[in-house]
Amino acid sequence: MPPPFRAAARVSFLTDTLGLYLHIPFCRKKCAYCDFYSAVTTEAKIDEYVTALSAEIKRWSKKVKKPIDTVYIGGGTPSVLGERIEAVVQTVRNCFSVLPDAEITVEMNPSDDADEFLSAAARSGVNRLSVGLQSGNDAELLTLGRTHTVEAAQKTVALARALGFKNISLDLMLGLPESGLQTLDKSIDFALSLQPEHLSAYLLKIEQGTKFYACRSSLALPDGDAQAEQYLHLCDRLQQNGYRHYEISNFAKFGFESRHNTKYWTLAPYLGIGPSAHSFLNGMRFYYPRDLKAFLTRPDIVNDDLGGDEIERIMLALRLADGVDLSEYRAVTPFLNQLTESGLGVLQDGNFALTDRGMLVSNQIIAEILERL
Repeated sequence: MPPPFRAAARVSFLTDTLGLYLHIPFCRKKCAYCDFYSAVTTEAKIDEYVTALSAEIKRWSKKVKKPIDTVYIGGGTPSVLGERIEAVVQTVRNCFSVLPDAEITVEMNPSDDADEFLSAAARSGVNRLSVGLQSGNDAELLTLGRTHTVEAAQKTVALARALGFKNISLDLMLGLPESGLQTLDKSIDFALSLQPEHLSAYLLKIEQGTKFYACRSSLALPDGDAQAEQYLHLCDRLQQNGYRHYEISNFAKFGFESRHNTKYWTLAPYLGIGPSAHSFLNGMRFYYPRDLKAFLTRPDIVNDDLGGDEIERIMLALRLADGVDLSEYRAVTPFLNQLTESGLGVLQDGNFALTDRGMLVSNQIIAEILERL
């Protein structure tokens, strides 16, 4: 019989440091596919938000005394902050104990006028950029509703390098309208030419409430088999070029895995501040509602039940290339052997990990594994 699921002994309780996530809920333009919480806004509203965000950072610093080893500023589009990014990062440093080697990431979109933002980010000590490239094809960028061009992306990364940024991640999207291996290869070639330390790749999902959802019947989307082909092709090309496929959607050069995002997958504690931001702290999950007005006037969190039990630990670990030790759960071994024989996983000394093909259908596999535990 396998041991009972542990409800108290959680990995996160053994971690003495904290990850901090700050949400910037603004964009210059809403992309056709995006359902993240964000809005097009004014400069005055951004100033108001930075003031409210800073107040919440200060409030939380009085409650949470763990030192910060990762900061991730996401959105939305944090680069709309411009020089305000310096004040936001400085507030974090003033309020929390930020470790000298902390990973400090800021998301940004490529832009012809990125100088002000990147210069301020460099001055503030930001040491990792996550750049929303999405495609290396101008026609696809136009379809997606992106505001940048391929040339602007190239200039943005070149400027970041000139300012001293040595850890740059690029986002790519797969399964785009009218896409195929030829258009995907063009995007991969362009991304590799920028020599990023990290790449994230996501299959397009048509979400309710987006522009794509409203016109979904007219989109010439690749079918499931074609999407799978694109994903596996990308995995193969990136790994051939020295990027380890360390998580379902993430690839990195050695030593450049996202330290902050890895907290999410390993049940390490993190605090999220801003509308729609989620947290996992002291074994509890909670979040801020997707409500900018409420955050500006009377910010409050919503409890989201306990987290960090054995089921969740296994589920999240299976997203990672390192997999998880399931040797104590003998009832699931025959199924793991079947997955290994079919090329969807690798079982070695009780540790099970998904292959690239397995990651492609990870939701189904993980659900079936959990049912057998």
